[in-house]
This record gives sequence, C-alpha cells and structure tokens, in this order.
Amino acid sequence: MKSNLITIFIPTLRGGGVQRMMLNLAKNLIGRGFEVDLLVSRAEGPYLSEIPSQVRMVNFKSARLIASLPKLVSYLKRYQPRVLFSAMNSPNLLALWAGRLSRTNTPIIISVRNQFSRELHNYQKPRYRLIPTLTKYFYSWADEIIAISQGVALDLADITGLSLDRIRVIYNPVVVPELWQKGQESVTHPWFVSGEVPVILGVGRLTKQKDFPTLIRAFAQVRQVSSVRLVILGEGEERASLEALIKDLGLDDDVCLPGFMNNPYAYMNKANVFVLSSAWEGFGNVLVEAMACGTTIVSTNCPSGPREILAEGKYGRLVPVGDYVSLAKAILQSLENPFDPTILRSRAEEFTVEKIAERYLQLIEN
Repeated sequence: MKSNLITIFIPTLRGGGVQRMMLNLAKNLIGRGFEVDLLVSRAEGPYLSEIPSQVRMVNFKSARLIASLPKLVSYLKRYQPRVLFSAMNSPNLLALWAGRLSRTNTPIIISVRNQFSRELHNYQKPRYRLIPTLTKYFYSWADEIIAISQGVALDLADITGLSLDRIRVIYNPVVVPELWQKGQESVTHPWFVSGEVPVILGVGRLTKQKDFPTLIRAFAQVRQVSSVRLVILGEGEERASLEALIKDLGLDDDVCLPGFMNNPYAYMNKANVFVLSSAWEGFGNVLVEAMACGTTIVSTNCPSGPREILAEGKYGRLVPVGDYVSLAKAILQSLENPFDPTILRSRAEEFTVEKIAERYLQLIEN
C-alpha cells in the first residue's frame, strides 16, 4: 500500500511567492486526504503563522542550507513519504542528493521557480560556470522536473541542455478561496477611500528584479497629465534608493511605500490599475492575484510569465522592460479604458489551487 504522506522541502518561510505557493498546495492536499510534512532548514519568516494546523512542520535548525542534507537523508529513511517535492535550485540539489544517499524509493520531484539564466548571471566567480553542467547531471536524477511557466522551461533547457521532454510545465496554484474574501476586507490607508484620487498599485520585494525605479519614473510622467497616486507594497534592500528617487522627482506627496502587507488583495481590489514593472519573473503570481480581484493590469513583457498569464495582452497591457515612457502611456490608457473585471476574474480561475493541484495529483498517483 502506498504511503499517504506527502513531503515538501523549502529553506525557510521568509516572505516570497515560492513559500506561499507551497503552502497553498499543502492546504489543498490536506483537503484531499493526504498527510503533509513541511521540511524547512530554519523555521523563520512571516508565513510561519499561515501553516495549517494539520501540516507537521519539521525544523532542521540548520545555520546553512547544506547542513540540512544529513537530516533530510535521515528523514527519508525513517518516513519514506509517497513523494518529496522541493522548490528552488539549491534545495532541489539537496533533495536529489538526499534521495540518492537515503537509498529509498521515494520519488523526488523538483520545481524550477525562476529564470535559471538570471540566477547564473548573478554568480560572478569563475567556478560557477560549472553550474549548468552540474545542474544537468544532478537534475537528471529527478523523477519529475516542474517549471512554473513555458518561459522558465525553455530557459532551463537552453542553459543546461536538459531535454524539454524532461520538463513538465505546471503553473502556480495562486488563486485560493480566501483570496476573494480577503479582497473584500477594508483598507485603512486614506488614499483608497472611495471617490478619492485614482491609485496605481505595485506589489513585490523592493529588489532590483522588480525594477520599481521604472514604475516610479513612469508615474512621474503620468502625474504630469493626470491626478493620480502610487502605492508600492513590499520591503527590501532597495528601499533607501527608491525613497531617494521619489524625493528627487518631487513625488513625496503622491507616492507611498507602506512596507510588507499580509493582505495585499484588499489593496488590489481597491486600486484602479495594478502594475508589474519587473525586469524578469519566473511566473508573476501578483498578476493572477490582481486579475482575481478584477483589477486592470499593466505589465512589462519580461521573461517569462506575464505574456503567458495575460495571453499576449488579451487580459492586460504589455510593455517593454525598462521603458518608463511606454509604461506611462499604458497606465494612462488603463485609467481611461479599464478592462472588464468579470473577464479578468474568469481568466484568473485558470490558476485556482484546485485546478493546479489536479496536475500535481497526477504526479503523486503515478
């Protein structure tokens, strides 16, 4: 008889799309009658409070990710789960090594969550040039390789030489039942009071990847011809430079950076336009979340998720990466001619946790 235990391995529960998507999947699997263990190298991060009571969290208490390897091997030997899911490159490698070292029959299913080429670009030292070759070798051990978009799959195959036939595309399980409920909650920020000046919203970590300077510069152009405000939810290392740019452009009274919010959906639901200005994405969960709230979207046509989510521009306006002039024009068009919220919500239903979990269930039951 097959084990009823599903195991998920991620480094921490620090705020990020990967952690949230894995928790969404865990909740759904519990509802389908599975037992779920969540393994973390360190039990830290804002999503700790969102772990369902039915999920057993196993904290390896490892100062470094690599130190989790022997503990992961011991876990696999002891519990032999029906399947082990892992996410992100380093945890994927650890999961594959642990699978080999444990000598168990547990299938190891890894998922690639971002542009592999972009991650390599951030590695400066010469020895990191071996990473594509090593990744191809070790990833070949996986029972299944999941990419969260067609673009991520193509990028992974191109960089590593892995066959596209080995990579299965499964979109993120973004839309959960509570998303719509949370979207109806009130927002205390005065700019979102009904009848006030229109609000443009951005959501994401304040990092280079999200390219919020382009959004701020685009907003400065919009502000010259229209009464409008900008709110960016999120926290990160770029805060100081973003605040300096806002000041330099004289936008202090019209741009707000409130920080990380546990419920961004209430803000999405009340914003006039949602903007994703990223230089790159693996998928772009926030686009689906904004669509589920019925909010008109403008996004950069960055690699690799937005074009797929927005169906080549059918469900939102796409602009070139880093082009604040085009972004400003698209924002103005969206303020004047918003998309039909009913059509957007219907598109978002393609990314419900129920539909995506069915794809994962096919892997579990094989």
